[in-house]
Parts: sequence; structure tokens; C-alpha cells
Amino acid sequence: MRTADLLLLGAAQVVTCDGGRAAAKRGPREMNDLRVIEDGAIAVRRGKILAVGPTNDITRTYRGMQRFYCRGRTILPGFVDAHTHPVFAKMREDEFARRTRGEDYEAILAAGGGIHASAEALREAPQSALVADVRARLDSMLLHGTTAVEAKSGYGLTPESEVKSLRVIQKAAAQHPMTAARTFLGAHVVPKEYHRARAAYVKLLIEQMIPRVARQRLASFCDVFVEKSAFSVKEAREILRAGKRHGLRPKVHADQFRDSGGAKLAAELGAISVEHVDATGRSGIRALAKAGVIPVLLPAAALFTGLTHKPNARALIEAGCAVALATDFNPGTAPSENLALTASLGCSLLGMTPEEVIIAITRNAAAACGLQENHGRIAKGRPANLVVLDAPSYTFLPYRMGTNLVHQVFVNGRKVVKQGRRVRQAAPR
Repeated sequence: MRTADLLLLGAAQVVTCDGGRAAAKRGPREMNDLRVIEDGAIAVRRGKILAVGPTNDITRTYRGMQRFYCRGRTILPGFVDAHTHPVFAKMREDEFARRTRGEDYEAILAAGGGIHASAEALREAPQSALVADVRARLDSMLLHGTTAVEAKSGYGLTPESEVKSLRVIQKAAAQHPMTAARTFLGAHVVPKEYHRARAAYVKLLIEQMIPRVARQRLASFCDVFVEKSAFSVKEAREILRAGKRHGLRPKVHADQFRDSGGAKLAAELGAISVEHVDATGRSGIRALAKAGVIPVLLPAAALFTGLTHKPNARALIEAGCAVALATDFNPGTAPSENLALTASLGCSLLGMTPEEVIIAITRNAAAACGLQENHGRIAKGRPANLVVLDAPSYTFLPYRMGTNLVHQVFVNGRKVVKQGRRVRQAAPR
């Protein structure tokens, strides 16, 4: 018999999300194909999957140094949160209370709240404190089954504070089992000190901030918020093209409050993903499908801010898009690290099937942040990034809305969550 470091045996279901050659699953047929193994098992050696299949087949071939019996439980690929803003210095619960009394989010932003308030706090915060805060937030995500994350800057809006934010993500991830793909979002909004000099801030982004971020290899992606309260399509095009020249792949915050042409811009530039798309119209959806841009939908933000419109997930999927879901974790409009809750909202708010939301928080989410080689599916030869749910079927994940069903989490074959609690181990030498 062959020896494995770890055997996970007797799972009610192993949901592999495997099959097909493309990085992401597109359209309704592919997004409903989970490749489920009943009474399944996984063999792991040196952090990688040796085999996955029925338990009887695995136990006939492998003996394990460690054996975990998963009877009545479901194994999924580790979740991937493809849109987060984890670097900030304070929460914004006061704005939440103001919105409950009828104030509009864009009005709060225009009056110096929102992102502007976060920027003021972050600029003054010491880097060491920010690193500790981000590490704690990554812990919370991990406890909810997330093993990889896309993390954006964007709450500094000066060259120094944006670099500081990206270094915070880099340092926090280096001290944590989770993988973090870094995105430069200096074009989150125009900072208050540049309100009468927008062109000067765009020039600062293009000529100083983007080259500095790229030169220091602090990010893989460049993102821009295209909206009436942020940047125009013309400004965003200039910024994203500058990012591409410096090796940063484009992402676009698009059409959150109105159809501002952001989705079409993402298609034009061949962005890896387009985020929000709450108000994107039919022509924008067709452009995304044709260009192969992954829409990352953020239903928690739409719900929390009380938007009357929401992403048209069904139209996006039927058009042939590879839809992903993410929390949009941030202090103002989506203060939740629970990606399973986002999956529930994908079903109840956006009309997606349980199968579609599983693909949207695993395989498609990994592709949306360039992590598809090591995350998003369970297959031979891939890293053992796994979530064991205390539930007999994957359908319980979106069904048990807001409930954390995570029993165990493995990152590269190492157990990092046990019975809902963080397991801390010495890093291998």
C-alpha cells in the first residue's frame, strides 16, 4: 500500500468542483456541474492531493499517518473571497446608524464620510497595528472556510498610505496560512484634498503611484471605482492602461449605483474581473460574456446599503459568464467576513442555484483573482486546501443562512481549523 500523510475518509459528499480545462466554469450547464463523490475520501501527501474517490477505493490503496473520519460531513474546496477591503483603521457603525435614519450612502460620502473617513483614520494608523488587525480579520475569514482572498488597498489615497496598505496585506499574509492576492485601488475615490484638482490626482496615480507599486511588486492588479461619485470611464481607462503598461492586470468596480459604462470598459480592456455590476444593463452583460471577464457579485453590499436594484445573476449566467461571489468585506457597506452568508444571498437574493453559488465561491472566485492553480477545486496533484462542513450535503451551506457550519479547514494539508476553532502550528522548517 502507498503511504499518505493524511486520509479524510467516509465523507457523505466530496464536492470536487473539477472537470473541464478552463480556469472558470461558464454558463448554466458548467456552473451546475459540481462533480460530487458520495461516500468520498481524499489522500494527501506533502500538502498535495494524491487521490480523491470513493472511500473503498482510497482505503484499498493508501494507508495514512493521520486519518480523519468525516461521516455525515461534506468536504469542499477551500473558499476563495474574490473581493475584500481588509486594511482599515476603524469601523463605521455611526454611518450605518445614519443610513437607518434615511441618509443616502452617496450623500454621506460627498459630505466627507464613507471612504474619506476611512482614509483619514488609516493615514494616521501605525503599520504594526494595521498588520495585527488584518491578521485577525484573516483569522475570522479562515474560521468561515475561506482559504484564499483578494485584498485591496484604497483606504489611504496617498502614495505613502497606499504603499503602506499593500505592505500591511503582504506582511499579514506572510504570517498567516491564507493566500492573499493584492490589488492596488488608489483610484477608489478622489481624495478630499483633490476635489478641485481631479486631473492632478489622476496624474499622481499614473505617474507616481502605479509605477511605485509595480516596481516594488506590491500588487498583481490595478482596480478603479467607476461611478458618478468616483471616477469617469475616461479617467478609469487612462488609469487602467497605465496599470497594464506596468504589468498590473485590470479590475473594475463597475455600475454599483447606476449603469456608468464600467462593465463595458472592463470588457474593452480585457479585465480579469468586474466587481459589483448591480446596475449593469443587457449590453454590458453581453460585452462581459463575449470578453470572458468574470463578474464578481457582492449581494451583501447591495443588501446592507439598501439598494433597490441588485446584480442580474441569472442574465449573467445565461449569457455565458463565469460568475463569482464575494463578501466585499469592508467597514462601511459590507462588514461581514462570512462567505457562506454571501452564498445564501446568492440563492435567496440573486436567484442562483446551490450548485452555482458553490462554484461561485470556489473555482470561479479563484479564477477571478488569478489563484486558479492552487485554489478552487479538489483534484489529484493540487494543494490540499479543503473545508469540512458539519453537514451531510453541500446544499446546507446556502440553506443554513448565517450559520457557520465549518468543522475543519486544511491549508496545504495542514489542519488550521478544528471544530470551529483556530489551530496554530509552528511553520514547517
